[in-house]
Amino acid sequence: MSETAIRAENLSKQYRVGRRQFHGDSLRDAFMHAFRAPLRRATGPVVPPRSEDDNVWALRDVSFEVKEGEVLGIIGRNGAGKSTLLKILSRITEPTRGRAVVHGQMGSLLEVGTGFHPDRTGRDNVYLNGSILGMSRQYIEQSFDEIVAFAEVEKFLDTPVKHYSSGMRVRLAFAVAAHFQPEILVIDEVLAVGDARFQERCLGKMDSVARSGRTILFVSHHMASVRKICSRCLWIDGGRIAMDGTTAETVHAYLRPGTDVDRPAAVDLREWSSRHGLGKMAKMLHARMYNENGVPSTVVHRTKPMTIELEIESETAHPLRLETTVVSESGDNVLFLSHYDTPDALPRALVGRYRVSITIPSLPVAAGNYHLRLGVLTERQAELDVVDDVLPFRVEEPSDSPRPFVTTMRQGFCSVPSDWRVEKMHEEPRGGSECA
Repeated sequence: MSETAIRAENLSKQYRVGRRQFHGDSLRDAFMHAFRAPLRRATGPVVPPRSEDDNVWALRDVSFEVKEGEVLGIIGRNGAGKSTLLKILSRITEPTRGRAVVHGQMGSLLEVGTGFHPDRTGRDNVYLNGSILGMSRQYIEQSFDEIVAFAEVEKFLDTPVKHYSSGMRVRLAFAVAAHFQPEILVIDEVLAVGDARFQERCLGKMDSVARSGRTILFVSHHMASVRKICSRCLWIDGGRIAMDGTTAETVHAYLRPGTDVDRPAAVDLREWSSRHGLGKMAKMLHARMYNENGVPSTVVHRTKPMTIELEIESETAHPLRLETTVVSESGDNVLFLSHYDTPDALPRALVGRYRVSITIPSLPVAAGNYHLRLGVLTERQAELDVVDDVLPFRVEEPSDSPRPFVTTMRQGFCSVPSDWRVEKMHEEPRGGSECA
């Protein structure tokens, strides 16, 4: 039986909001703060006494265990308490109540690139960033060539990083972080970096780290990454554990549409967390979904029309490529849609803000839960903006279906109408045939 690497017992964290607090760095600062306090009280506005409403619980009574060698995914909406949990486990902040026991050396990748100095070269920053993460100089020297090769910045290694593109800085920062080898590794949304090809390499690196037997806590909004490298998953909602189970079950529950209030048919993508791409020239702004009656809804019917409406902002005069993928709850790409199906749909140059409407005349997928992946690419397939986990929706069997059963994904992802004909065959005479 494997030993326990992490044990969290009733972890709770409360923050006070709405009032600035003094955070002096020296004794002199403390004296000056105390000396000016009477003057502030005499001249400043009257501040009402603090009430319980000023307290916010980022975590409430969170308890779980992680075994040695286990890869635990942590998912949830923005503000659910995921990062607060990691900061407590990493000893960055203390809990208000409860305790966390960690057995083994822990390394935290909570913000890729922390400590990079813009005026120092890439070479200098490899050593600087590695030291901040906890690597010894000897280990950095042993891993230096591998780090540089992984980041693909060999030509610019002796150039100050302030001259690097944002993508180059991210690649170098992650390359350093990816070669950190503590017994327990805590990762917070660090795979949402770089272009698609580099993300695949990052995911492959994390997958190899997971297979090496180290304990990993992995926070991400990218469900495909969570499904690939995590064996177990925590869903945190409102500071509490909403579900603790296998990755497939937990992600399924997290993405599954609930009531009409819980699954809006229109989403704002401007600050969407689960996205990647170059981050310039074109961006997804909004997405909406309509059923066969033209009503905004995330419940649609198999074999019936379905419409997806997008708002896109573009700053390039070059032709673009628009794609939409229907993804199953297990992370499989089920249906691919491209604007090239209607060649004249887009003008040669999209400069400004555009509304794009995509209609599927007859939805050919089985009943079940799905979501969308939306992409804006160049003609050469460079990803400008790709947003994932958008508009979770449910496909149901239509009421006028000729099938007396619900067609689910167990029979297959896709299900299309087909023409069946049955003819009775003429019966041949019974008895043996004669041989000459």
